Amino acid sequence: MGFTKFQEIEDAFLKTFNEESFKNHLPPETFKKYLEGKELRTLKKGEILFEEGEYPEGIYFINKGTAKLSKTGAYKKDQILRFCKEGDIVGYRSLLCDEQFGATAEAMEDMEITYVPASVFLQMLEADSLLSYSMLQKIAYELGEASKTITFLAQKTVRERLAEVLLLLEQKLGTDPEGFIKIALTREEVANLVGTATESAIRLISEFKRDQLIATDGRNIRILNHEKLKKVGHVSL
Repeated sequence: MGFTKFQEIEDAFLKTFNEESFKNHLPPETFKKYLEGKELRTLKKGEILFEEGEYPEGIYFINKGTAKLSKTGAYKKDQILRFCKEGDIVGYRSLLCDEQFGATAEAMEDMEITYVPASVFLQMLEADSLLSYSMLQKIAYELGEASKTITFLAQKTVRERLAEVLLLLEQKLGTDPEGFIKIALTREEVANLVGTATESAIRLISEFKRDQLIATDGRNIRILNHEKLKKVGHVSL
C-alpha cells in the first residue's frame, strides 16, 4: 500500500475516533455511556498496559507516548511485533475476537491513554457506521502488514531488514528536532526487530555508520542518507 495509503487510513480513523465525532454520530444514550465509562490513565516508562494471556476488558487509545507490543516465543524469548504511538488504538483485535491478548504492551516512555470499556466500545461500533468502517480499514491494513512481515523475515538478508526497519520506524514514529528517530532502542531490541543476534545488529549498525547511512548518539539513531538506505533495503517508501 505504501506509506501514503497508511497515512490516509490513520487520518480517516482519527477523524472518527474523537469526542466531537462521537457526539455528532452516536445516539445520545451511547455517547453518554462513553463519557461515563472512559478513563484517562497514565503509565510510567517500563510499566505494562496489558499482558499476553490476559483477557481484554476494553480498548486503549494512546493520547501521548509510545508502547512496545511484544510476544513471547520459543525459549521464552520476546519478539517485538510493533510499536504504537500517539493516535493509535490497541487491544481491539483480541476484544473483537473474544480471545486473550496475544502480546504484551509496555510503555517505552511516559504515556497518557484513554481506556474505553468493552461493552461501551462495542455499542459505539454498532451505532456509528463511520467508526466501524474506519476500524475495518485499519484491521485490513494491519493484516496486510502482517503478511508482508512474514515475507520480510523469510526472504531478505539481515542487512536489508535493518535498513527497512530503520526507515519504517522513522515513518511510523517521526523524528525529534535533531533528526533522531523518536524512540531509543537497545541493540538487543534492534536485533529483535530484524530477527538476528545482538552481535550481528551491533556489527551492521557500525557498518551503516561507516558508510554514512546513519548516525548514532547512544541508543538514538538518525538516518543520514535515505535514498542509499532504501537501496540497501530494496524498499520504495
